[in-house]
Amino acid sequence: MHRDRRIAVVIPSFGVRQQILQVIEGIGPEVTRIYVVDDHCPQHSGLLVETHCRDRRVRVLRHAHNQGVGGAVMTGYAAAIADGMEIIVKVDGDGQMDAALIPELVAPILSGHADYTKGNRFFDLEEIRAMPNLRLFGNAVLSLVSKLSSGYWNLFDPTNGFTAIHREAARRLPVRKISRRYFFESDLLFRLNTLGAVVVDIPMAARYGEEVSNLRISRIVHEFVFKHLRNFGKRVFYNYYLRGMSMGSIELPLGIALLGFGGIHGLAHWLSGIEAQGTTPAGTVMLAGLPVILGMQLILAFIGQDIASVPTRPLHRRFKGGAGLPTPEALQA
Repeated sequence: MHRDRRIAVVIPSFGVRQQILQVIEGIGPEVTRIYVVDDHCPQHSGLLVETHCRDRRVRVLRHAHNQGVGGAVMTGYAAAIADGMEIIVKVDGDGQMDAALIPELVAPILSGHADYTKGNRFFDLEEIRAMPNLRLFGNAVLSLVSKLSSGYWNLFDPTNGFTAIHREAARRLPVRKISRRYFFESDLLFRLNTLGAVVVDIPMAARYGEEVSNLRISRIVHEFVFKHLRNFGKRVFYNYYLRGMSMGSIELPLGIALLGFGGIHGLAHWLSGIEAQGTTPAGTVMLAGLPVILGMQLILAFIGQDIASVPTRPLHRRFKGGAGLPTPEALQA
């Protein structure tokens, strides 16, 4: 049944020469086609696959310049759509992901309950003990921030790259706007929310081998903070003002205004009271405290409305066709 649905796997390839062949060997018969995207790999992993891999499902795509994991995935998506694939799975080439879980990953899409699925390494509390402490803490913080920026409050582990997407969701993605490098997975969730796509977490175990991560937290933390704030602002504008109005459209700005006024007013009078060494009148305290309380209540009400607005009707069951992604050749340039 899975083969009739034409499932494809995209493997971004950069610095994974030692693991890539083993990753391909682990992909089961439910997959129709495998796209290895050589992202201008200095180890020539694409040539390695062409030389030593005998799997007829494999097709190697090459970038003339390094485009990052996001660029590689978009190239794979475009090729899969052009070849008529229905579901596209993304698997990293470093061996951290168990390809045996692909049937579980695609099941909610096949059944029509989701447009996009992703792994969640935090589902089993026993399994996450295998995750390095720094990575565990970083993913927990990123998950919380990503909920706010993407609008998917039901998800965790936003940087997990073990994903599957329906072709109708993939072809509607604003390809040129999606972040190409480390922010790719988080930015993709934001883009999916603006499309109204249904996203589901799939439990998976954390696997760590001898691979070396190129990620340096100190180098990208400022970029992540800025882009999450930017995406949050865009999402609120798109969903609460451009496409429609709701109580959340009033609650958030009013709550921020009241919280800001109360905080600034209270701080100013507190500082002046210290200088004058006098007692602050009760009315002044109330004038600062009441807006802060009301502001917090309105912001919490907005969050409650936002949580209730998580998409629940799959995109691919509402629409068919569309402009689609650019050609694979255009994305590889």
